[in-house]
Amino acid sequence: MDDMSGDTSLTIGDLARRTGLTVKAVRFYADRGIVPPTHRTATGQRRFDPAAAARLALVRTLRALDVDLATVRRVLERETTVAEVAAAHAEALDAHLRVLALRRAVLGWLCSNPEEIDVVHDLALLSADARRLLVEDFLTAVFADRPGTEGPARTLTPELPEDPQPAQVAAWVELAALTRDPDFRALLARLAARQGDLRPDAVAVVRDRARLDLDPTSPEAAAVVAEIGAVDLEYLEAANDPRRERYLTLLALINGWDAPESVAAELDWFLRAAR
Repeated sequence: MDDMSGDTSLTIGDLARRTGLTVKAVRFYADRGIVPPTHRTATGQRRFDPAAAARLALVRTLRALDVDLATVRRVLERETTVAEVAAAHAEALDAHLRVLALRRAVLGWLCSNPEEIDVVHDLALLSADARRLLVEDFLTAVFADRPGTEGPARTLTPELPEDPQPAQVAAWVELAALTRDPDFRALLARLAARQGDLRPDAVAVVRDRARLDLDPTSPEAAAVVAEIGAVDLEYLEAANDPRRERYLTLLALINGWDAPESVAAELDWFLRAAR
């Protein structure tokens, strides 16, 4: 501010009042060369030009946004731009928000499932990369990298959204546990291996033509079975395993798809009628 000698330079106190920073903070930035003084008085007090106030205002804003001091210095020295720093920090913040959303969903799920606390770090809080690797390992075990299985593999791939709901987290935990079950893997591997040798719509045919209104032991039911024709009963028994249908239900919930239509009643009826 002006004094009797006409000096218009600013003291540390002046900068603190202009920027809203504390005197201690202004002194900190001055000591580290963020706002170098233009000169010193005869008594050794530092003096700053008006541009130092604008410089400190920018520093204050960037630090409030958690920009580290080294990056602040690079902005002030024009080694990078505010826009570039803002873009990088916005991207980092988006990633952090995705992590927070997952944690919030996990906490919401734990409110209703406190007994499942042991699986939180094991399954619920896996990173996106860890989830991908778990699923890839499962699908490799099921399809054994056979040619032409890319499409079916995609239809069995869960993709937990970046901001999942607690119900989706619960579904993921249950599905992930299923994928690590050796018996379930073997079941789907058997189904996948035999699909190429069967009419691809075997389950759909049974679903569409089963007659639940008929006693499966009746002659009328036998006629329906004969009309459907030869179907691999071992394959249908495997397809009727409740774990398979549960996996598809969980998969739909995780991916935001419509819930799959249950065919358990139709398969039960057909398997009884066919024997």
